[in-house]
Amino acid sequence: MDASKIKEKIGRFRILVIGRANAGKTTILQRVCNTRENPDIYNSAGKKIDPAVLEASRQRGEHNIENEMVFRNNPGFIFHDSRGFEAGGESEFDMVKTFIANRSRQTKLKDQLHAIWYCIPMEEDSRSFTKGETKFFKECDTGSIAVIVLFTKFDALYDVAYTQLKSMGKTKEEARKLAPKHTEESFAKGSQLEFLYCPEKIGRPPKDHICLPNMHEDDADCKPLIERTARSLDDEVLQQLFVSTQQTNLELCMKYAVER
Repeated sequence: MDASKIKEKIGRFRILVIGRANAGKTTILQRVCNTRENPDIYNSAGKKIDPAVLEASRQRGEHNIENEMVFRNNPGFIFHDSRGFEAGGESEFDMVKTFIANRSRQTKLKDQLHAIWYCIPMEEDSRSFTKGETKFFKECDTGSIAVIVLFTKFDALYDVAYTQLKSMGKTKEEARKLAPKHTEESFAKGSQLEFLYCPEKIGRPPKDHICLPNMHEDDADCKPLIERTARSLDDEVLQQLFVSTQQTNLELCMKYAVER
């Protein structure tokens, strides 16, 4: 099916973004949509919600996963937000589980959930998965929905790598330059990924993962996230819809046009 017809029929690519406060979710979405502006929020009926009303709800600790976030700069996406399971405990987990199940039952592709980005901030070198994170991958049936884990704030681990490299005899300049690569290599062989992809420990491993450093910087590169997500989509129609949201990424558009 032609990309323009897919867009006309399905409309927007729908992503559930999971992660606790300060996980860097909003910053990443802004980078993906190439904007600094906050999204417009709509209720499930498509009516725009006044920001003052939203703020009042936040102050009361209220949160509605059905609300849709749309960035004006790239309206090809609809984002749904979950605060992560530490915030609301069992009730938040049940809310996410029900949301995913309900979306999976939708007969129209435009109303279904197309992908899940699970944001895990890496602010500690020895950070283990929380009880809530483990529970999601063990118990939440995501069916055929592509789940990608985003290890956010990955640059927080560079200081540890810098210290290790200095202890190995590297100069300050060498250690600073080598720290990002050293961090990635150590993480790839570390316990977090081993746990995340272990069938005995995790019932439903993610489709893929991505390490995202320095997303707060103006020139932050989110292309790897876009490419990993596109690669994780088994449905060709969804893949084309997702790629169609990235018209400024000519390399990606050409890659999937050729592969088709």
